[in-house]
Amino acid sequence: MGAGRVIPGIDVDGAHRWRPSAQLREHVTDIWAWRSGATVPGTHQGVPGGHLTVVLCLDGDMELLRAPDPARSPGRYVTSVAGLHGSPAVLATGAAQTGMQLRLTWRGARELLGLPAGELSGDVVDLTVLLPGISSVVDRLREAPTWPARFALLDRELCRVIERRDSPGEPAREVVRAWDVLLATGGSARVADLAGEVGWSRRHLGERFRAETGLGTKTAARLIRFERACDLLRSPGRPALADVAAVCGYADQPHLARDFRDLAGLTATEWLAERPS
Repeated sequence: MGAGRVIPGIDVDGAHRWRPSAQLREHVTDIWAWRSGATVPGTHQGVPGGHLTVVLCLDGDMELLRAPDPARSPGRYVTSVAGLHGSPAVLATGAAQTGMQLRLTWRGARELLGLPAGELSGDVVDLTVLLPGISSVVDRLREAPTWPARFALLDRELCRVIERRDSPGEPAREVVRAWDVLLATGGSARVADLAGEVGWSRRHLGERFRAETGLGTKTAARLIRFERACDLLRSPGRPALADVAAVCGYADQPHLARDFRDLAGLTATEWLAERPS
């Protein structure tokens, strides 16, 4: 496999989105597919959010120049999963590439990958280590005739993995409740209120929350809010930055701008230039 391989049903650059089936949706909230032609070599910031990221390259591969946790090693991957993280990854760009990307929930990591999301925190790993059969699935995706056929095939195969997987058990209901409250409030809930909601001390909640998800509660709140802002900025009709800041609970537009600098390593304008709506 390499740049220039002809993949059936792919003849233009662009992106496609699939809403997973009801069976899969609790674990994988979105599946995206893309094709990009060759460009001048550069870098791309893999921004953090409230989901783990699974990448399947159908043509080319993904070159990781710097993991979200700088202590982790760089690498080159055909299939990969990135754990939750609070700083951007740096990826090489320039080569032509075709692939599919999944947004995996932290609870879905247990069901699909067989381990708590906290074990992948800040890291990017080869997906074949956790899903040995994924290479054969990728081969079948390459040969499928259209994007809808690929999406449907991948959806079916992931559902089969979940059905057959021996789960490592259920996460603590207190951690589940804390995350759900953060999600429902768009990341605006106070940590003290979360601890009171679940009946744990702030310290104990923070320790258990980090062990399960890989994030502290404050960082999780920040990333949930930031991911929502990014999604709005990529939506049809793209709202103004000031409107996105207000809707997502930022104090003002400069507050949102600071999050972009800290979490994406880019300004919002630079980030949007890389990602057409």
